[in-house]
Amino acid sequence: MSQNSQRLSWSHEKVDERLHDIMIAIHQQCFDAAEEYGQPGNLAMGANIAGFVKVADAMLDQGLV
Repeated sequence: MSQNSQRLSWSHEKVDERLHDIMIAIHQQCFDAAEEYGQPGNLAMGANIAGFVKVADAMLDQGLV
């Protein structure tokens, strides 16, 4: 996102590196959420839980709930 908003031009390698880092972070969030809610190794459930928690936290921060 910052590449477009700041009108930067990244190399192919930089884009791949950044995408790799993002995907590693997403995997870790899914893994951690699954473990925290008693479903270790269930990445689909972890992704659903992590996504729900992210939206719920944003709604709480905005005072919508």
